[in-house]
Amino acid sequence: AVTPAIRVGDVAYNADQIRKGMEEAERAGASIVVFPELCLTGYTCQDLFFQQTLLDGALNALKDITEHSAGLDMLIAVGCPLRFRGELYNCAVVMKDGKILGVVPKKFLPNYNEFYEKRHFTAAPEGEYDIELFGESVPFGLGLLFECRGTPELVFAAEICEDLWAAEPPSISLALGGATLIANLSASNETIGKDSYRRELVNSQSARLLCGYVYASAGSGESTQDLVFGG
Repeated sequence: AVTPAIRVGDVAYNADQIRKGMEEAERAGASIVVFPELCLTGYTCQDLFFQQTLLDGALNALKDITEHSAGLDMLIAVGCPLRFRGELYNCAVVMKDGKILGVVPKKFLPNYNEFYEKRHFTAAPEGEYDIELFGESVPFGLGLLFECRGTPELVFAAEICEDLWAAEPPSISLALGGATLIANLSASNETIGKDSYRRELVNSQSARLLCGYVYASAGSGESTQDLVFGG
């Protein structure tokens, strides 16, 4: 789980930090690397998510990161906003060796207290689709499972932040479908007592589903006038 030191809205800088995180993880011997939710743009961009410049920049940066993953013996999951069929989705993009393997959109969008994601994003649609990315057709949907050819018992899947906190987390159906390692790309802010509750939530989900669980959350670079993040 890698928490890069990002700058909100500075896509080029964030992409560089993500690339450095990938290289550091490779030197440490990691085979699977998970970055936080919306780490390419920053989670706390607010109405900048309506700006074409930010979304185009995120797409270009995603292309650079995908190309940078070529030759790295790692499965990588990165948080990025992506447009699909006229809607904007909060996504986990899964890549390996220079190729995007699939895109998992966020199902549950928090819209209470300090959160208002429904202002910017659309909840994941039911079913599986194909999204066009960099000249390739890529699977897009909630139920994606990524099986390791060399180690068939390793089946990777992803969900995003609030998905874990919901009454019916997508990770339940993912585990029932055969996932043995589930990643959560998160941007979970700090409030009193939340850290210990969050750890209990991750531990209990891992225990209930009999799977490994990798939780990567946003760091202090996301902290704004409204929220504080601790990584």
